[in-house]
Amino acid sequence: MAEITAALVKQLREMTGAGMMECKKALVEADGDIDKAIDILRTRGLAASAKKAGRATNEGTVATFISEDGKKGAMVELQCETDFVGMNATFKEFANLLAELAALSNPSDVESFKKVKVADFIEYDGKADETVESMLVDKISTIGENMNIAQVVTDYVDDEGQIASYIHMGGKIGDLVKFAFDKAETAKNEKFEEFAHDVAMQVAASVPLAARREDIAQDVIDHEMNIYKAQAEQSGKPEAIQEKIAAGRLEKFYKESVLTEQAFIKDPDKSIAQLKSEVEKDADDKIEIINFHRFVLGEGNDEE
Repeated sequence: MAEITAALVKQLREMTGAGMMECKKALVEADGDIDKAIDILRTRGLAASAKKAGRATNEGTVATFISEDGKKGAMVELQCETDFVGMNATFKEFANLLAELAALSNPSDVESFKKVKVADFIEYDGKADETVESMLVDKISTIGENMNIAQVVTDYVDDEGQIASYIHMGGKIGDLVKFAFDKAETAKNEKFEEFAHDVAMQVAASVPLAARREDIAQDVIDHEMNIYKAQAEQSGKPEAIQEKIAAGRLEKFYKESVLTEQAFIKDPDKSIAQLKSEVEKDADDKIEIINFHRFVLGEGNDEE
């Protein structure tokens, strides 16, 4: 009996695109012969994506799911090969289903998400042991194009709060935004609902780095400040003035990069923080934008 090493399993997976367990089983059955293992996978239909596994998946969609109570949210980037499939209703429905499964199962990353058993979280009339990964393989076979779950993220509200989402450009950009407040009734306040939608739209359109100033990593701030100081030195002005110039440019950076400090895209005369204050007054409640997640179609390739 030939030794089935992890490296051999990995090689077969890279050649076929089949799952790790399927590859290992095929290699055991083939006594370590990788060519025979490929034939076994092809025979079982598990290598339906094998010939396509090397083709780029630069199209697709970003899908979001928010639970009825607004306290669970998830977002998935599902990639495919062509824009034609990316705009297909069946493909979109599958992406939406994946987002719902992600919200219910709370995976830590794409690999753990692929192992999720579908029937554990939703009513499902397929195979009892169907996983997200095996569903993906089936869809690849049905649609006839390679597909890839490039990114997945979930977020939850523990106490009072809501999660809002926004999909831009037909699924090219998507985001989730997490809000916290004190009163349960704020979730149903019309001004807050409009505010949550507008903030999610702001995240999609204005590409903030963080929700709040304190959420920007210190190394990012230091990097920016070093650039501004170097720029100020070129002015030839006294050092004290140079410090003020650099500090002023850092403030401008915050106003452009921090969500709460950005100018509201619908009314540039007010910031998101000012808009938030207006909504707080109407709801008689304190509202906080806790964080956000933003996906752009294709960026998941960079993360890999």
